[in-house]
Amino acid sequence: MNWPLLYDMQRMLDERIETEHGLMHEDLFNRKMLAFLVELGELANETRCFKFWSVKPSAPAERVLEEYVDGLHFLLSLGLDCGLFYESRELPAVERPLVEQFLAIFRAAERFGETRARGEYDALFAEYWRLGVALGFSSDDIEAAYRRKNEVNHKRQNERY
Repeated sequence: MNWPLLYDMQRMLDERIETEHGLMHEDLFNRKMLAFLVELGELANETRCFKFWSVKPSAPAERVLEEYVDGLHFLLSLGLDCGLFYESRELPAVERPLVEQFLAIFRAAERFGETRARGEYDALFAEYWRLGVALGFSSDDIEAAYRRKNEVNHKRQNERY
């Protein structure tokens, strides 16, 4: 995974949005955190992992991956806001049901939101990365999907989304 490239791509998108919407001098951290949590909820909704009352299957993998990278956009953006950058490393395997993995991310996001500290950011990122692995996505899948969605986001800005 080329993290420096993804952070650069995210920085360019963030700067564009903040400039074009007159937000350069606003603290957008809480809005971005809420956006991340909303995207995480949308991802959970697409996996349907918590819907014990339904037999309908998960959305197709492409749709789930798209939701996953929507969250990744905000996770990268939150790091940029705090001057924090995730450094890829070997993560110990943690096998948990998807519901528990989602809840671990929500808890990690709350801790990071309170502290804005490196350790909490790394923990949040690691939990989010574990979710991607649990969903069956490779680094290449995630990076390619992120690039595609980043282009879509720029196109949306061109169209005054």
